[in-house]
Formats: sequence, structure tokens, C-alpha cells
Amino acid sequence: MTNTPTIRNFSIIAHVDHGKSTLADRLLERTGLVNVRTMRPQFLDRLEIERERGITIKAQTVRMPYAHPELGLFLLNMIDTPGHVDFGYEVSRSLAACEGALLLVDASQGVEAQTLANAYLAVDQGLEVVLVINKIDLPSARPEDVRAEVENLLGLDASNAILASAKEGVGIEAILDALVRRIPPPKGTLENPLQALIFDSWFDSYRGVILLVRVFEGTLTPNTAVEIASSGEHFQIEELGVFQPDATPSSQLGSGEVGYVILGIKEILKARVGDTLIDPKRRAAALPGFRTIQPNVYAGVFPVRSDDLGKLRHSLEKLSLNDASIQIEPETSRALGFGFRLGFLGMLHMEIVQERLEREYGLDLVITSPTVKYRAFLVDGNILEISNPSDLPPPNKVERIEEPFLNLTVYTPEVYLGQVLKLLEEKRGVQKGITYPSALRVVLTYEIPLAEIIMDFHDRLKSLSRGYASMDYAFLGYKPSDLVKLDILVNQESVDALSLLVPQSKAYTKARALVDTLKSTIPRQLFEVAIQASIGSRVIARSSVSALRKNVTAKCYGGDITRKRKLLEKQKEGKKRLKMVGNVEIPQEAFLAVLKMEK
Repeated sequence: MTNTPTIRNFSIIAHVDHGKSTLADRLLERTGLVNVRTMRPQFLDRLEIERERGITIKAQTVRMPYAHPELGLFLLNMIDTPGHVDFGYEVSRSLAACEGALLLVDASQGVEAQTLANAYLAVDQGLEVVLVINKIDLPSARPEDVRAEVENLLGLDASNAILASAKEGVGIEAILDALVRRIPPPKGTLENPLQALIFDSWFDSYRGVILLVRVFEGTLTPNTAVEIASSGEHFQIEELGVFQPDATPSSQLGSGEVGYVILGIKEILKARVGDTLIDPKRRAAALPGFRTIQPNVYAGVFPVRSDDLGKLRHSLEKLSLNDASIQIEPETSRALGFGFRLGFLGMLHMEIVQERLEREYGLDLVITSPTVKYRAFLVDGNILEISNPSDLPPPNKVERIEEPFLNLTVYTPEVYLGQVLKLLEEKRGVQKGITYPSALRVVLTYEIPLAEIIMDFHDRLKSLSRGYASMDYAFLGYKPSDLVKLDILVNQESVDALSLLVPQSKAYTKARALVDTLKSTIPRQLFEVAIQASIGSRVIARSSVSALRKNVTAKCYGGDITRKRKLLEKQKEGKKRLKMVGNVEIPQEAFLAVLKMEK
């Protein structure tokens, strides 16, 4: 396929659940690529968990031939991008592969947090944005109000917005017409040195790593050598082609085209999202925007049955072949045994990985409380990066601790403003701005620690606003915080898996809740068990599990009281000795109860 002006490359961007995948289904049907008999909802969502949750996790691409009644035949390359904030980098790389974007806005919910974030990404990359107001068939639809919101918040001209209902198939012709008339054709020539952007990749058990690429300059042909710009490694092209919607081999991918490339790579880390394929003989510069993805949230993953450790290791190895963003390190806990410390992009990413491990590989897992990566500045001048609170040195060796902060944007109906403000203050947020894009909508901008929003923030925000509020965030940087390490001791033994880094102001409340929860779940022993929460050597909360007591005086009938007293004293001494040598095993139920309280 030579480069012609009949190619149009575009993405569909929107907030979660605004109808991206449904619109993609209608476009596939209208262009005749998928017939009604083989059609299924969310056609491009290949993972079972994507279908259940109604979200797109992996970017998908498809080439659709479209015969315009006036302008002739076009090839439309559509990229269906992830919508959740955890996958923001993947969205930015998918947009970099396009010249235009369909910006989808729900006619009833209006502009949401990620609508704004993704629209700014598209505008910053110079894309032509086609506004589509979707779900106009809903009784609560308010398309004219949404037009005003888009103009006030995004600064886009909404007068030519397309009113559509992807579910009912309304407005599909107008969308296709706008794609070919308003989105510019790709630039670039076949003769220039090769530049091809990798915007997604996954692992196939038989073929190795499959790369989704957009060719900007030059040509890709089978059996020729290419170089990966960031590493300098050379590979031979085994196969290339396009998705129509299934993989269809091709003899060439020219500049402006989107397709897949198979290089026989066996490790997904060698072909990262955002990297560039170049010709090793005619070397061109790498395309801008590539960065190594860094995890934001860390958690320990342990098998409930210790016999499943090998199975967990094997499952993580297989899962990481398809998801290079998971960071995996072995970890040992005195409370939970052997397991792994995993790094995730965010809480949704963590939930998806956990669900896939349990469902696809049949594992029963314990996930420890999620934490973020802190920086500890030591008295001796060293700096430690800590993702596990139990690794923090004693307080006398730490000069200060810094934690990651975010720029958080919250969209909420005005009626819920008071409750949302209270939540943000409780989570240590600092207000930076408040605007009213319309009479009934408020946009809040806050600086907030990442650690405060990874647990229950999103759920509480949705609960307080009856589901109407939404949020988006961007990494701001590290800032000093007044944090202390909270240790939990059971019978004088520290339980490393329950160590936490908490703000000084919340330390006592957190400590009290933890020891009370453990008291109610740790079974009674033959001796008294002390449960303590400490900061350094200072105990700030304590609770005790009372001892099981045998009635040793039951055999004494009458006689001198001193006889009973001797038996009781003897029992007391025995319990004291037992307490010194007794080992308290924290049951799985107790640990799970603490994690449930945390979440």
C-alpha cells in the first residue's frame, strides 16, 4: 500500500463509560468490516475483564475501508484507546500515532475529568479534534448545556459538534463524513529513512512480541532489518500486516499507515511502548515522547497456601509478558512467608492484575496494603527510595521523608461541593483553584499526596456525589511531609507486613484502630498477648488479648484459702514463663481483617 491522501488516522478519546467501544462497534458495522452475524458488543475489547468492567485496558487498532458518496474510497485507521487515568501514557502514545481524534462527551454527564485531560493531550499534540456529543437518546440528555461546557472548559468551538447515539446508530454518517473532511491526511514519504512509532505491544505464545506501529517515514517490508532506537538492538521483520479486524499479513507498511510487526522478540521489555523502529543502514532520529513507565503504587502479593508460591511465580512471569508496566521483586514477610512485591500504574491496574491472577491462574492471594514510593533522606547524606514501609531505617537515622504529590482535578455538581471539600481536606489536600464552568458544575484543583488517594478516595468521592463526581490527576513531584513509621508488635515481635507510613497527625487514630482490629481477630492463647503500635521505641497504643484460664482451684473443696492461693500463684508463674517463650501465630483471617479495614 503506497502513501496516498485517502488514509485517515484517528483515535477515540473520552472519559470512562462515555461510549468509546460502542461507537467503535457502530463504525465497524457501517464500514462493513464486521457483519451483524459475527458482531458482538465491545468488539475490540479482547480481554474478558474488559468486557465485564466495560472499560478498555489495551489499545486496539483496526483498518476500515470507507466509500464516501462524494469523495471516494478512504482507509480509516482507528485506535481505540484506554480511558482510565492509570493508562494515561498509553493514551498519549496512541494519540501520537494519529492526525485527529474523536472527542466523545456524554450528553447527560457532560465534561468529566478525563474528557478534559485527554482533550488537552490531543490539542497539545496538534491533532484535529472532532467533537461528538454521545447518548442523545437518553431522557436526561442535555446536548446544548454540554456544548456550553465544552466551550467554557476546553475552549473548543462546539457549534459544529455532532449529535450522536452510538447505541442507536444515530449520527454515524455525520461522524464518518467529519473524519474524511476535517482530519488531515498523514504526511511523510516512502523515500525518507524509516521512522515507525511503537504505540502498543503484547506477547503471543507462538509468535513472540507483536508490535502495533504507526509508520511516519519510509517503509517496512518483511525480511528486512530494523533497529530499536532506545536500545540499539537489531531484529529481522518476520511478518507485518494490518487488522481488518483480524490480523491480515501485508507485503508492505508505508508512511502514514498503521499495522502490526512481528520481529521474533521473546521479551516484551525489549520493545517498549513509545519507542521507535529505524533503519540501521539509514539511521533517523527517534520520535519524541518516549519514556520508561514508572509504577506509582506498590503492594505485596502472597499466596494463601505456601505451596502455591511456584505457581504464583510462573503466573507472574506469564502475565508480565503481556504487561511490561508491572514491576516484580521477591519479598519475604515473617507474617505471610514468601511472596512478591509488585509495582502498578495505579489502583485500577492493581485490581486488574489481582483479578487476572485469581481468575486466569486459579490462585488464592493476599494483597498487602498498597503504598507509594517514598524518599528517605538519611542523616549520613544518603537517599533511600522506599516502597515497603518496613524497610525504613529507625527515626534517629532519618533526617526527613518526602512523598509524591499530585495535581488533582475534581469535577462535581455544585450540590455536593461541601461534602467533596470536606473529603479533600481530610485527605491533606491543599486547594489551588475553584471554577464554575456552568451554574451547576464546579471544578476543583488541589495538591494532594498520592498516598491519600490510592486507597478509598475514588470510592468515597463517588459515594458522596451519588456517582456524579469525577477526578483526574497528574504527577507533580516529591515534597517533604511530616510522616512517621508505625510499627505493630504482637507479643513484642514486630509484624513487618503491617508496618505503615502515616502522617504524624493521624498516627494515634490509625494505631488505635489497628490494635483494636487485631485484638478482635487474634485467637486467645494460654497466656496474655500484648498488641502494641509504636513509633520508634515509643508505644502509642496498646490492647491485650486475655489468656485462656484453666480453673486450677476446681479440685479444692474447703480447706485453708492459702491452698487455693498457692495454686493460683503457680499458674500465674507458669503463664509468665509461657509468655516469654510462647510464639503467637497471626492467622490469615486477622491479617485480612486489617487489610479490609485499611481499604
